[in-house]
Amino acid sequence: MMKIHAITGPLSTARHQRCCECDLLFILPPLAGNQAAYCPRCNAKVVNGRDWSMTRLTALAVTMLLLMPFAFTEPLISIRLLGSHIHASLLEGVWQMSRQGDPITASMVAFCTMGAPLTLVLSLLYLRIGHRLGMNLRPVLLMLERLKEWIMLDIYLIGMAVATIKVKEYADIAAGSALIAYLCLTLLSLLTLIHMNLEQLWERYYPQQQPQGAPSALHVCLSCHYTGYADSRGRCPRCHIAMCHRQPYSLQKTWAALIAAMILLIPANLLPISIIYANGARMEDTIFSGVVSLATSGNMPIAAIVFIASVLVPFTKVIVLITLLFSIHFKTSHSLKTRIRLLRLVRWIGRWSMLDLFVIALMMSLVNREQLLSFTMGPAAFYFGSAVILTILAVEWLDSRLIWDAHATGNAEYDD
Repeated sequence: MMKIHAITGPLSTARHQRCCECDLLFILPPLAGNQAAYCPRCNAKVVNGRDWSMTRLTALAVTMLLLMPFAFTEPLISIRLLGSHIHASLLEGVWQMSRQGDPITASMVAFCTMGAPLTLVLSLLYLRIGHRLGMNLRPVLLMLERLKEWIMLDIYLIGMAVATIKVKEYADIAAGSALIAYLCLTLLSLLTLIHMNLEQLWERYYPQQQPQGAPSALHVCLSCHYTGYADSRGRCPRCHIAMCHRQPYSLQKTWAALIAAMILLIPANLLPISIIYANGARMEDTIFSGVVSLATSGNMPIAAIVFIASVLVPFTKVIVLITLLFSIHFKTSHSLKTRIRLLRLVRWIGRWSMLDLFVIALMMSLVNREQLLSFTMGPAAFYFGSAVILTILAVEWLDSRLIWDAHATGNAEYDD
């Protein structure tokens, strides 16, 4: 792993790169296959040192594809409730959510746990086969760049642990026949995301010559991270997406998504997110009361995880995004590195807020015994899931380079 240095002299023979997060232009020296490079100003990773061959990625994709039918449809958890055995699978939980009148919320869970992983696998296979057949690979490479944060198999695994803690009050629990397959699928997906180097894939399938001209006129494409000059139609020569100085309508889209998320978080926290019928009695839980219930029953670690994912993370994201947006509007010039670190933090933690929806999906497939004992989803689930997705999109749409625009372009070092 190596640090690259800011520009200090002529660049006529050097390889140039602009940082996608702060727009700094720097010299990118030759790197070995296992070396990574970071921006000298904001410390963003511009070159990933991990690079597995397409053959190895294809092998992982084929293995995951074979595991998916078992991991998605076979039982993950089995319980003995009221004298009968009940099995919970990922697909059954999504079906129960949809059957009880909320197909939109069910679609959110289905996409993050089944749709996105399946898309990853099919995309890798498409790259392998499509390259040999001379097909257009650009749309798939662009999609892979945005797909990573929507694959939430690891979060669903934590959701299984939370659901197990909740169900053990009513029934005896045992591991399902598909749990090993699901664990292997989760591990392989994480390995694929870690070692899938999209920059190397772009270079492999669409290599570009070093652009010739004034370095100061170079632009970076936010879609494929190529640094160069726009073609005659104003597009990136590598991915054919319009190459703009700044992401169009970034602030407007971020504000719209953030305001909508803030509005949705109100009913998400005030209305019940889960409803349990036990022996004819109706018990409702909001997000916060569910956390309190876990804590009072002696499950403090699980309660802490749910509180962080479902309460602390969404409100932290809203506060951080509001702070960043106002700092851009008022051209605040201090604590630049701190603000960019906060933006990276909310980008990383945002997906964990889906934990509550995954727990609900599992509980609905486990505890559904007519009038004796039944678990159903409350109206807050839709509002909460929508708010989580909107905050993820708000972070995605915010062009972080706007945070640095209050400063002179040539400065390479800023104080916290």
